[in-house]
Amino acid sequence: MLVVHEWWGHNEYACKRARMLAELGYTALAVDMYGDGRQAMHPDEAGKFSSGLMKDFDTAKARFLAALDFLKEQPTVDPNRIAAIGYCFGGGIALNMARQGVDIRGVASFHGSLTAIKPAQPGAVKAKILVLHGADDTFITPEQIAAFKKEMKTAGADYQFISYPGVIHSFTNPDADTYAKKFNLPLAYNADADRKSWEELKKFFHTIFRE
Repeated sequence: MLVVHEWWGHNEYACKRARMLAELGYTALAVDMYGDGRQAMHPDEAGKFSSGLMKDFDTAKARFLAALDFLKEQPTVDPNRIAAIGYCFGGGIALNMARQGVDIRGVASFHGSLTAIKPAQPGAVKAKILVLHGADDTFITPEQIAAFKKEMKTAGADYQFISYPGVIHSFTNPDADTYAKKFNLPLAYNADADRKSWEELKKFFHTIFRE
């Protein structure tokens, strides 16, 4: 499993999720997409890091593929049975890798960006896709959701889109409430949606790895 961090960078939260996957019996790697362990201490800095990398998507893809290659080399890993999960910015990265036809079993996005760097072409998406979304997430517009679903349908992608009513951005991260208060951001942890979305992830993995 590849785990792609939020826009804050390669921090303890991403590592915690990798450990949770390890506890389920998977080999998990938390990927440093920014490089050199850079972490943002302020939303402005986080926005600069994340948007800069999205604009230089060749570098983002190269880093993701380097992590994928490293994971494939591990003795506990079947190179034909790999998936990626991502949170917020990381969810957007995972979805865009699927759009680009990266050859892995599946990708799952938690409260992730839905914007396409390059829209998926028909038949290009090899990975099965799971999107776990807060219905009241103000970072994602209804138009973006509609465009994403239309894009996936046009591309012939195998995808699920699960939306949790009354839930807003960063709902899986217990630190979201701290960030919300400190920086006046529309974020909130939701324990119920966190639990339900993790259960959906486990079911998703069971499906894609059983095939």
